Amino acid sequence: MKLKDSQTFINLARAFAAECAARGRYEFCEYGFRMNGYEAIATLIDKIAYQEFNHARMLYMKLQDGEMKRVDNIDICLGLPFKEKWELLENLQLLGQDEIDEAKAYQEFEKTAREEGFVEIADLFAMIREVEERHSKVFQELYRQMKDKKLYQKAKQVAWICPSCGYVSYDKKAWQTCPLCQAKQGYCSLILPEELHF
Repeated sequence: MKLKDSQTFINLARAFAAECAARGRYEFCEYGFRMNGYEAIATLIDKIAYQEFNHARMLYMKLQDGEMKRVDNIDICLGLPFKEKWELLENLQLLGQDEIDEAKAYQEFEKTAREEGFVEIADLFAMIREVEERHSKVFQELYRQMKDKKLYQKAKQVAWICPSCGYVSYDKKAWQTCPLCQAKQGYCSLILPEELHF
């Protein structure tokens, strides 16, 4: 079977569009956090948005791989979420759910690609799914910490680092204003579980 005649071809296009839309939603949320003084969360969301861009880039390259050097148009039917608004805490929860939904779609896309004999594309879908699941865990963790007012307060002493100037303090609670450069607390590096570090 040729790629252009397969369901995998349509799934590549759907995944590409979904990744582009996800990046746009994440930049929207990143802007909201940045405008509300949560620079560290905004920076983390921006990193995730850039990873979504790279997912889209890899999918786009697969669409134009092999016999398809140029694709003028692909008609697809695709539902996209439009849930995020200006509520910062809720947006973290919604972003986490969006990532779970994307991971489920990638699982189906992978299965179809394997059935159709496109092993390399199936592997790509599988790798992206793993990253989306990790993104979901990051958003869920940020949601929990923000909801429980634990973003800048921990049960034990940790290193709070100011990315603006490099100042480090060791305490259970982050400074309100960096003693060295006067950056607000929202700039302070976030403390995430080790498996969720970027």
